[in-house]
Amino acid sequence: MTTQTYSIDDLPQLVGHSLGTSDWTAVDQPRIDAFAQTTGDHQWIHVDVKRASTGPFGGTVAHGYLTLSLIPWMAASAFALRDSRMGVNYGLNRVRFPSPVPAGSRLRGHFKLLACEPIEGGVQLTLEATIEREGSTKPACVAQLVARRYR
Repeated sequence: MTTQTYSIDDLPQLVGHSLGTSDWTAVDQPRIDAFAQTTGDHQWIHVDVKRASTGPFGGTVAHGYLTLSLIPWMAASAFALRDSRMGVNYGLNRVRFPSPVPAGSRLRGHFKLLACEPIEGGVQLTLEATIEREGSTKPACVAQLVARRYR
């Protein structure tokens, strides 16, 4: 997929529009296990393949926060700001996980610009990230992100 490239000056006119769609990324069991190891969240629905096979999802599923943590990579895959020297996460307004992400799934992110406000040295962006799971009609995650990009 081709990353869309914009200037910070383009953004006010793009409010309400899509900024791009990321490449697909795999969420396999080793990735889920590594996330569990990093965060200390070893709940059986994520890491116990045998027990999870008889659980509510028929197998292991990714942590919701693993899905959420992939958003920065997805955003960088979907769009770039050529005149931004630095970006920082400022927060989240809303996050939901409407459907599970079974181990072995592929995900990609769709990014829509909801707001662009000037701040000292740059802009504050509010983005809607919709994380699609290949083959599912419901998104895996919908999050409203707030980020700051500096010139």
